[in-house]
Amino acid sequence: MLDRHSLFWKLAILLVGFCLLMIGLSYTWGRHMETQNAFLSEPARQALRGYAAEAEQAWRSGGRAGLDRWVTAMHQRERGWVGVLDLNLRPLDSASLDPQIMQRLTRLRGVDWPMSRRSVDQPWLRIPFPGAPEQGMLVIELPQRFNPGQYRMLWRIVTNGIIPGLFTLLLCVGLYRMLIVPLNQLREQANAWRADQLSARLDPRTIARHDELGELARAFDQMAERLQGTVTMQQQLLRDLSHEMRTPLSRLRVACDGESDLQRLRERLTREVDCMQQLVEDTLQLAWQDAERAPMNLEPIEVQALWELLAENASYESGWSLARLRCEVPADCWVQGNLNHLAQALENLLRNAIRHSPADGVVRLGGQREGGYWRLWLEDEGGGVAEEDLERIFAPFSRLDGSRPGDGGFGLGLSIARSAIQRQGGTLWAENGKRGLRLWMRLPLHVPASPQRLNLTRSL
Repeated sequence: MLDRHSLFWKLAILLVGFCLLMIGLSYTWGRHMETQNAFLSEPARQALRGYAAEAEQAWRSGGRAGLDRWVTAMHQRERGWVGVLDLNLRPLDSASLDPQIMQRLTRLRGVDWPMSRRSVDQPWLRIPFPGAPEQGMLVIELPQRFNPGQYRMLWRIVTNGIIPGLFTLLLCVGLYRMLIVPLNQLREQANAWRADQLSARLDPRTIARHDELGELARAFDQMAERLQGTVTMQQQLLRDLSHEMRTPLSRLRVACDGESDLQRLRERLTREVDCMQQLVEDTLQLAWQDAERAPMNLEPIEVQALWELLAENASYESGWSLARLRCEVPADCWVQGNLNHLAQALENLLRNAIRHSPADGVVRLGGQREGGYWRLWLEDEGGGVAEEDLERIFAPFSRLDGSRPGDGGFGLGLSIARSAIQRQGGTLWAENGKRGLRLWMRLPLHVPASPQRLNLTRSL
């Protein structure tokens, strides 16, 4: 179904409007020019009125004989029939009128009338005497040189050729601005990417369009931002990874050069290799989550059951009692997500909370329903962080020196957790609570038809 802002409708309206404009222009302007070309020109009218004035002067000065001489002279000046008549169509000169001439005299035209082009014969005109119109008039067959529409062909070229050509040129300019300019911008941006200029962006006016080209432009810009962010993150990860690897490598070199006890050297090597292996795995996992954009399989997850499993594992690893890992979420808290990724994110958040909590601290998981989402929060008792660092703690390899008690880790846990939650349609952010740092998760709601505890014994 085409959207009302679709490019199809814009092109259809533009082309239909152009066709209607051309039809209207051709009809109205053509009719107007045809009408205008049917009238005598002003010099022709003046010349014919001058002939009438001459005929009146000949009548006044010489009577019938004077008119005969003037008519004879006119036959030498103009080709066609010339006569001087009274208002009853009787000749004032010596000419005689045959029936054919009398028939033509019934179809006389004034000099201000349109001249018909349908007849093969030239029209006959009546021009009253300028000084005494009631005494007589000149009747003359219109000379060929006075025929209207001498520029008829020129006006046809202008009307049917030049003007439609100009409007067509305007149509082409409109189509160029509507279609070609955005496509050229897309091509330039693609060329900029090819030249490693990932910061290139499209014109905001193109992005603001509501048609298919606007959608394509927004997709291009989003792709450029995504590509630039991915490349920047990978470069940053490589720099941070190389920096983090220097410390265990330096310790290994010192141990190999100065350690004499083979058993202690073996233990040192094992610890450092495990440390580097964990660092590399976490870094690769974060990079994979950032690069992977395949659709994620979502399923209903009971948060309380998931927490029980993660709390049991964390209790075994850290030595904390289960009573210190409290779950305060309602029993009907079901979310829509990916079990493995959500479990990994929640596990990282739990380990981070345990690591930065005092020896007798408590970690709490709570939540409340908010429309079509569940807002879950995980709070420790580690004292929190500075307000300006609430967003920086999610950056890879970010460790706040002295801002919170505790040690260990590479600063990747929160980054991996945020990426995992975002991939399943959720969000993760941090606030300072009453006792420590509170991490908020916003996850899509799932309402099971017949709630049953999810089997969480499968591999996470």
